[in-house]
Amino acid sequence: MIAHWFDHAPRRVLAFISAACIAMLAFGLYLQHVVGLEPCPMCIVQRYALIFVAILAGLASASGKKGWWMSLTALAVLSSGFGAFTAARQSWLQWFPPEVSMCGRDFYGMIENYPIRRAIPMIFKGSGDCTAIDWTFLGGSIANWSFVWFVVFGLAMLWLLVRGLRIR
Repeated sequence: MIAHWFDHAPRRVLAFISAACIAMLAFGLYLQHVVGLEPCPMCIVQRYALIFVAILAGLASASGKKGWWMSLTALAVLSSGFGAFTAARQSWLQWFPPEVSMCGRDFYGMIENYPIRRAIPMIFKGSGDCTAIDWTFLGGSIANWSFVWFVVFGLAMLWLLVRGLRIR
């Protein structure tokens, strides 16, 4: 049944992955702006990776030509791998926190202590602590769940690529 979807509807699978990424991004923004959780620099990097996966998978699902959707899917797999690596590193830091946390800076401290041309890029890096676990679901932190979903998306897209190479 699942193999049937991967063989006969790869564009639907890619559209689903893109939609799932968008839903995850929306949930992250909800946690930030409604719940009040501050994203750390590693969280911001994972968001960018998720944005790239969403865009590339979405473009691949919209492409009717096999060469294009396979190329875009390969790039999405790389983005997913990068996101998984960052989430795994953050999970490691959460499980084994260092003695001194040097992950993020205070927003007002950046504005007061740095010239504006240096402060603006620092603002977009996030200000939360990468080792802090502020939210959990079924025992997993946001970084843990991010890792799981990056791996699921990456494996699904790899499977699409392997199946796509077999089908002429």
